[in-house]
Amino acid sequence: MKKTDYKDMWVYIEHDGQTAADVGLELLCEVRKLCDTTGDRLFAVILGNLPETETGKIINCGADGIIRVKGTGYGYFNTDAWSNAFTVLCRKYNPSAVFVGGTINGRDFAPRFAVQLNTGCTSDAMELGYDPETGDIRFIEPAVGGKIMAVITVPELRPQIATIRPGTFKYAPCGARGEISVIEEEISFDPGAVRCRRLDYFPDESDPELDIANADCIVCVGNGLKDQEHLERYRTLAKLLGGKIGCTRPLYERGILPYKLQIGQSGVMVKTKLYISFGVSGAVNHTAGVDADVFVAVDKNPDAQIFNFCDYGIVGDMDEICDEMIAQLRARKGQ
Repeated sequence: MKKTDYKDMWVYIEHDGQTAADVGLELLCEVRKLCDTTGDRLFAVILGNLPETETGKIINCGADGIIRVKGTGYGYFNTDAWSNAFTVLCRKYNPSAVFVGGTINGRDFAPRFAVQLNTGCTSDAMELGYDPETGDIRFIEPAVGGKIMAVITVPELRPQIATIRPGTFKYAPCGARGEISVIEEEISFDPGAVRCRRLDYFPDESDPELDIANADCIVCVGNGLKDQEHLERYRTLAKLLGGKIGCTRPLYERGILPYKLQIGQSGVMVKTKLYISFGVSGAVNHTAGVDADVFVAVDKNPDAQIFNFCDYGIVGDMDEICDEMIAQLRARKGQ
């Protein structure tokens, strides 16, 4: 088949049986805009049972249709049944592109079914573009340690498969588009052929302080931090601002803060009202993960790359400036 014989774009809707994961809805909103450019239809793909109330969210994101897959093998997530289902579906309907949320599960099965279809799988794109001359999607993402932005295309093979990290795109429903096509598919996978089995399940009892994706204010500390002892002042500042603390990858690698507080392409994508960074160099793979109404950067190096991204830049010693901010806030609060 020629690549022009492949039509329509699909978004996988990950869910827990009750609620659709945010990343699937975010992807629907973004891919809707891409489909408006290419002329493709947008389909949401659901494996297993999902309440009708959640279907309404999908339709409101501008989906032209829904593909529901039922059968054996979907009692709990497993790569074997999931990759088989998408392999069967893609061979039957020949979509031009398939988008999967870059969650633990998505990163697991998307490359697997890509291999089975003899095509490629792009990961962690920050922007999506389209080349009208070739009909290829342009996946744009940081490369070489964030020093450049690479443009990746799949010039020959189809479908074009990609995993996109949660929070990369905004959830901005465009509204229903009229009559929706609903395709029901029966694709069973022998549970005995699943190569992993669930021994037990415990809900994630996460610390709310580690949930920073949508905090109203984030104080981010970078590799400029001298040591663990100097961290407390930044926790204090975050508390005074009613926000939470975050970090860049080097602080996680130094064992100062946990991975769930790492902000950027390899960590958490954040959307916040106020973002204050201290001692952050400004590598693209970090700044690409920040969506802030007001971005304030503090660094002693006047040529730091971070000053190309912020709204307000302060050149100086990060500890001294943090202490001054704390003093000013306490004075205002009468503390």
